[in-house]
Amino acid sequence: MNDTTYALEARDVTKRFGRIQALHGISLKLKPGEMLGILGDNGAGKSTLMKILSGYHAPTTGGLFVNGQPVSFTSVDHARMYGIECVYQDLALVNTLSVYHNMFLNRELRHGCTPFLDHKAMRKRAEAALEDIGVTVPSVDEEVGMLSGGQRQAIAIARAVSSNARVLLLDEPLAAMGAREASMIIALIERLKARGDVSMIMIAHNYAQTLEVADHVMMVQRGTCTYAGRSADTSVLELLDVVKREYRAAAQ
Repeated sequence: MNDTTYALEARDVTKRFGRIQALHGISLKLKPGEMLGILGDNGAGKSTLMKILSGYHAPTTGGLFVNGQPVSFTSVDHARMYGIECVYQDLALVNTLSVYHNMFLNRELRHGCTPFLDHKAMRKRAEAALEDIGVTVPSVDEEVGMLSGGQRQAIAIARAVSSNARVLLLDEPLAAMGAREASMIIALIERLKARGDVSMIMIAHNYAQTLEVADHVMMVQRGTCTYAGRSADTSVLELLDVVKREYRAAAQ
């Protein structure tokens, strides 16, 4: 794979909802094993972009490319066929089900062609998947609702990775977390980066946390990319200056 082949690329993507234009020509490139942090206020267009990348919405204009090949996703399941998995902020976990049942939600293992669930196989595979990326829970038999927010987030990420994700889209994985739990998720993201087989895009509000974990960052404001650069060449102050300049321009 050469340097011009990207795990995921968006070119001049726009999105309209009736009279409202949510995205104005957004482009991004994600190399295999890289992580991109997307920053911006609520309503800036970050979630709309994520939904396009995950197949939930189709772009109005512009194109998506996976490993250099053009794609036109028709659904979230279609995007999953290309190895793109999204972990949404609500995690889509069922609190009253066990960890291992949540790991196999809507893709349960069964005994042959029978309707009976293979609990033993699901339990064993769930334990292996969590261990593979260094996630610790009291037991895979524990109800998810009894776990901490950080543990639930880790389970949602582990479920996506165990589904053979090649591009992982993380929607605010650090939101509403204390320092200890945020550190746990950052450590998990760092371990996934070290593996080199999963590319990631993370939507976030916290500039410092994003710069700590992402290789590149981009700022989205009013549906437009107002900044893109390497995290190593960027600072929190510089990002704040970008936001201030855009606010001043909008007020004029």
